[in-house]
Amino acid sequence: MSAALADRGIVITRPQQQSAALAAMIAEAGGRVFRFPVIEIRDTENTAELDALIDRLDDYHIAIFISPNAAERALGRITARRRWPATLAAAAVGPGGAAVLAAQGVTGVTVPAQRFDSEGLLGTPLLQSAAGRRVVIFRGNGGREFLAEALRERGAAVEVVECYRRERPQADAAPLLAAWARGEVDAVTVTSSEGLHNLFVMLGSTGEAALRATPLFVPHPRIAAVAGERGCARVITTDAGDRGLLAALRMHFQP
Repeated sequence: MSAALADRGIVITRPQQQSAALAAMIAEAGGRVFRFPVIEIRDTENTAELDALIDRLDDYHIAIFISPNAAERALGRITARRRWPATLAAAAVGPGGAAVLAAQGVTGVTVPAQRFDSEGLLGTPLLQSAAGRRVVIFRGNGGREFLAEALRERGAAVEVVECYRRERPQADAAPLLAAWARGEVDAVTVTSSEGLHNLFVMLGSTGEAALRATPLFVPHPRIAAVAGERGCARVITTDAGDRGLLAALRMHFQP
């Protein structure tokens, strides 16, 4: 299996600081990696609001982290100001966020058993019994309101706070487009609908046709639906995380 992706060029669009693990896995499987981040992670501009909420964390029963970025940015700021409250339950949308929390000493994190999204998290016992509890959701700028609204319908008091910002990078797509023109790009991985939108913008009219004709690997049906709407002809929905993406790539390109 070490050469399952031999001579295959794979584009990774994860943020720069989150692409190393997947890049190493692909390289180990024999693939050529093209790193082209389509989202840049930056600190939030609402630091006063974030710090004020952190100072009163003891008022909450449950803290939810929407992504690994949310866990990393929020917990970094929390630990700089105070200790994690002993009575505060933590929840993460996926295992990546839970791993970030665990690395900082936050244990017993609630994570969905299978579906790693807001819908999956709502099915956990912790959130099924959220009535009467105060919940804080740490997330980036924008994003879906579904989780907060669903918890409010269940009787929880919910506050949402921005702890980082996602922005589209100002990157030069010319080297990637040149590789595409030489036939060196065999697949693209995209891990969010926002990232897919940014990718289309960054590639411009020159790269749109190439993107639509290239196998696109995405870890969620919602991203796959957006890709279909944008005219991508070959969309493969994978299991979650880097390992899910790698397994799908191997299966697709195996001899």
